[in-house]
Amino acid sequence: SSLLLLNRGMRTRLGCLSHKSDSYNDFTAILPDKPNRALKRLSTEEASRWADSFDVLLSHKYGLAAFRAFLKTEFSEENLEFWLACEDFKKTRSAAKLASKAQRIFEEFIDVQAPREVNIDFQTRELTRRNMQEPSLSCFDQAQGKVHSLMEKDSYPRFLRSKIYTDLLSQTQRRLS
Repeated sequence: SSLLLLNRGMRTRLGCLSHKSDSYNDFTAILPDKPNRALKRLSTEEASRWADSFDVLLSHKYGLAAFRAFLKTEFSEENLEFWLACEDFKKTRSAAKLASKAQRIFEEFIDVQAPREVNIDFQTRELTRRNMQEPSLSCFDQAQGKVHSLMEKDSYPRFLRSKIYTDLLSQTQRRLS
């Protein structure tokens, strides 16, 4: 089965995502651990709930994986990666690590010409740059909010119409019949 072939390690996972497509296999390729077992545990009801709200989707492990696979097909996964980096950053308890983590996130996603630059307006970018002078757990809040809003209004509706999501729903329904 193609699901088993996709579970052969990182090379296979990255290889199948390097081409632009929009398929169910792109989703199963990035599932954590065993795609077969993961999908057996995913109910149609759970997958359907991802359409209730963007935050429901982001809070579900497999919903997040499916959305990430979809964003890769659109070459826009930097938005989600930034959002996740901010979520992780907010959990930083060490003052010593705070500044270096903030700098890493800024250089990776916010700075002009950053390797994975997110699409934010000039004012938000400059506010975040000023926040970097004294990094705090909230220094990325505005930028993260803008990116969340962008994904929610733009990528999320396309995800719900995507082949990745519709195939996933039909796979979970097929198991029931």
